[in-house]
Amino acid sequence: MAKKWGITALLVFGLYALVMYVYIFHSGSGDIPAGLKGTVADPNVFMTERELYLSEEYSKIRNFLFFVITPLEWLIYLFILITGLSQVFERWLPLKNKWAIVQNAVYLFLLSVFLFIALFPIDYYRYYLSKYYGISTQVFSSWMRDNVIDFWVTLGETVLIVTVLYWLINKSTKRWWLHAWLLMIPFTIFLMFIQPVVIDPLYNDFYPLTNKELETKILAVAEQANIPTEHVYEVNMAEKTNALNAYVTGIGSNARIVLWDTTLSRLSENEILFIMAHEMGHYVEKHIYFGIAGYLLTTLVGLWLTAKLMPWIITRFGRVLKIKRLNAIHSLPLFLLITSFLLFVSSPASNYVSRYQETRADRYAMELVADPEAAVSTFQALTKAGLNEVNPPLLVKWFRYGHPTMLDRITNVAGEKETMEQDAP
Repeated sequence: MAKKWGITALLVFGLYALVMYVYIFHSGSGDIPAGLKGTVADPNVFMTERELYLSEEYSKIRNFLFFVITPLEWLIYLFILITGLSQVFERWLPLKNKWAIVQNAVYLFLLSVFLFIALFPIDYYRYYLSKYYGISTQVFSSWMRDNVIDFWVTLGETVLIVTVLYWLINKSTKRWWLHAWLLMIPFTIFLMFIQPVVIDPLYNDFYPLTNKELETKILAVAEQANIPTEHVYEVNMAEKTNALNAYVTGIGSNARIVLWDTTLSRLSENEILFIMAHEMGHYVEKHIYFGIAGYLLTTLVGLWLTAKLMPWIITRFGRVLKIKRLNAIHSLPLFLLITSFLLFVSSPASNYVSRYQETRADRYAMELVADPEAAVSTFQALTKAGLNEVNPPLLVKWFRYGHPTMLDRITNVAGEKETMEQDAP
């Protein structure tokens, strides 16, 4: 039966990958509408022929990998279950019936190492692609260092979460999902609070903006927006990427506005001020807090669905999946498979909300700095630096884009420019 399941899963995955390959590489979707050709939103206007070719090629590969990797992870979880590998990891646990956190740490270490090795070829290929197309500037040793740091940070968080989770399942097989969610609220807020000062500095160096003249202008814009901040932070990303970015992170006293040094070196002052105004829009409209609330709501629904699906699957297919009972740690790959699937299918909804917030932040930036030319040139520069698609296919937009497409963003700010010119005396 397990062999039959494995073969069926591989066939379904192969068919799915073939369909996605045809859709992404041969559907012809994502072209620029005829009415926008020759405008500032048309990549043929602001990108070279070489950049256009690389952007199209690189975007298709990345999109295909995105749609294939997540289902591939589900296959790996299924393989771990039906081969009994999860039970093997559990049998290797030392100190039986003592110190559950130590037992869970050993199990999760073995599981994480297996997943790291299984997915490493794909991770390396993505790194290679980014280097090949000139996006990444990171040397292999630095890339591996980030991977190792990420491995241990994720493992530490997961050990704590899984230990509490299975303790709750042992205490209440019916209501564990609600208790887990209630504990997730303070844990999520705590992680958001320490992220800028504890976790992020493990990967990069952060320091106050060195260009004090520019910082003064940014702080003046922040004061205009009634944002209480004393510093804008700069992060050294040039040694890792050619892409451009800026973001708001953290909550409370640890909230930060962060600029990549690549953004500082390659954009004009007016373009940087527009980006800062955009990030301030997120702060003013409290998108971080709405994001936390949305995350907690989706987590509640996800945990409830998982609590309903896991017992049913174990009752019906537990023998094939080599799962003896719900509260055993060897059932964790099934938990991860279900939650990964739920996250994937719900991503169009979460991305839609995110795109709405980004549109609001763009509109706020336009009102704050009133510089549509800088807005258009900023979006064009972001597109070129990241070799991004201006108008991706519909499924790609739904599942991958937490920001509006560059076509939408440039068209919107260009429309604002026309409105401002018409309103001018």
